[in-house]
Amino acid sequence: MLFFKRGRVPGARSWELKTGLGKGYAKILEQLDENLKDLDLEVKKVEPQSQSDFKQGPEAGEEESRYFVRLKGTLAPKEARLCGWRIDNLAALAAALALVVSKQGKSERKELETVIGNKAGRWRALTLMDTFLRSGYLEEDEEGLVKLGWRTRAELDLPSLMMLLAESAAPSAESSGPVEDDQASMEG
Repeated sequence: MLFFKRGRVPGARSWELKTGLGKGYAKILEQLDENLKDLDLEVKKVEPQSQSDFKQGPEAGEEESRYFVRLKGTLAPKEARLCGWRIDNLAALAAALALVVSKQGKSERKELETVIGNKAGRWRALTLMDTFLRSGYLEEDEEGLVKLGWRTRAELDLPSLMMLLAESAAPSAESSGPVEDDQASMEG
């Protein structure tokens, strides 16, 4: 149950594990975590921070948590190609996450679309933002403010990502110009 997706959301909620494995599911998860260490994997528990993170389970509190298996270490570039994301989409996600973090956890959607659109083109930026929201890496509230989603909190090491971004070299002036919409649509 922890390895598979249900819809767009990987893993299983604690009430599902309790139903399938019994009341001692926490001990079973600890044993599974120990066995997965040799494979550089771990069982991750994600607590919802808002009501929009997960659908409400039968009870409140512990029953809202979600468990899934994630990679403990990092992927080599050769292995990263197998994750199903294009490298430019990952770069756009990293830029969006960096902007949200730099704005104390909330940013306007239009601002994110503009930043991504300067490199990828406006239409692609709209599509990527929808993808990031649907997949749970970002969340949008009623006022149009975007914040980090449950999947970002679960899968990414944000301090390491921010450190890598801070240490990276600034792009040269000639390669940092915006991409024209026609050019972006021809490339992507």
